[in-house]
Amino acid sequence: MAFDWGYFFSLFSIGAFWQACVTVIVISTLSWGIGLVVGFLLACAKLSAPRWVKIPVELYIWFFRSVPLMVLLVFVYNLPQLFPVTQPLLGVPFIAGLVSMTVTEAAYMAEIHRGGLLSVAKGQSEAGHALSFSFIGIQRLIVIPQAFRISLPTLINEYITIIKLSSILSVVSLPELLLTGQRLYAQNFLVMETLLAVAVYYVMVVTVFTWLFRALENRLDIQRKRPQTLSEAECQALRQSLPALSEESNTPAVNGAPPALDLRGIRKSWGQHEVLKGIDLQVENGEVISIIGPSGSGKTTLIRTINALESLDGGEIILYGEDYLKGGAIVDKRQMRAGVRRIGMVFQSFNLFPHRTVLDNVMLAPRYHHLASDAELRQHACELLLNTNKSITTIAFECGFNDSNYFGDAFRRTKGVSPNKYRRNQERI
Repeated sequence: MAFDWGYFFSLFSIGAFWQACVTVIVISTLSWGIGLVVGFLLACAKLSAPRWVKIPVELYIWFFRSVPLMVLLVFVYNLPQLFPVTQPLLGVPFIAGLVSMTVTEAAYMAEIHRGGLLSVAKGQSEAGHALSFSFIGIQRLIVIPQAFRISLPTLINEYITIIKLSSILSVVSLPELLLTGQRLYAQNFLVMETLLAVAVYYVMVVTVFTWLFRALENRLDIQRKRPQTLSEAECQALRQSLPALSEESNTPAVNGAPPALDLRGIRKSWGQHEVLKGIDLQVENGEVISIIGPSGSGKTTLIRTINALESLDGGEIILYGEDYLKGGAIVDKRQMRAGVRRIGMVFQSFNLFPHRTVLDNVMLAPRYHHLASDAELRQHACELLLNTNKSITTIAFECGFNDSNYFGDAFRRTKGVSPNKYRRNQERI
């Protein structure tokens, strides 16, 4: 029997197939979107929730990743036989299919999100803490955007898989692409022509969304932007358009004023090994000191305890005469963040935010703390970025990082949240 090409091409003018395409797109997008959100919540619970929450989440993921979608679909569709009250909802093929696909995809999405969250370096959260962000602020502005960008290729692949899995919904008589084709070839027995047309419809849908998601990936990839060096004349014009950068001078100590930083009997142990053994240190306002010692002597641990990145086992830290941290005491999060905001820290590994431009890195903290308007923040950030003898490139403003100047970028990010610049009556270490 010869292949009927005329009939094959005529199938692309049938409205039922295009309506079936809409059905496939809608149910796939809904199940993917809901599964995306629910899966993220499950991943967060699995990573950091208490045990009584973590165990049920792990059981949920294990069970719904183990049960075949078709088995779950038939079970959900027939559930009204056991619970008649569910008939108005689960008796509808679209809703039964949506519920089945969503609970299954949420389990898979949870593992995808978990992989993305684990891929974000711990230093990124510590950098947010050092900028005095709250836990929610760190997750919203730093961790989740990076985890999403890492997980995006796998999430896109999962969406394509959902589109193809929607053909299983034909078993509950949902008029998607496969069932529409089956009803046609049951009448004329032109099986090959009809199934080839169904395959072409699926390919078209997948291709369109592949292009859309690829555009989204490119938009989120800052490193794809190509930097261009500004000429000396352009650099000079940019500098002249900004007010002169006023250098913040170190304020000399005033007689009777409390020290900027006062460490009293600081103790910190790692297991049985005591690293900090009753450290006492006073730093006056405007004083510059260096802590020098061999590797493993506790220099970094001391700095991290001052910035509240590590807890104190004993002792007390006083900042500008005000209580800041105390060993063994319950930490006042508000007081702790207020103190951290007055301490600048540049990490050994820099911990710049790779999902944001250099300009955004400098502006992020002062914008989060509402220190000034966006226009003022941008002006101050440009002043900091222009305060260098090196040639300025557009990459410093709109793209990623200049590999040779990570320290400078990290320092400017720390200096960008300086409260003195925004007329706050505070001193800063």
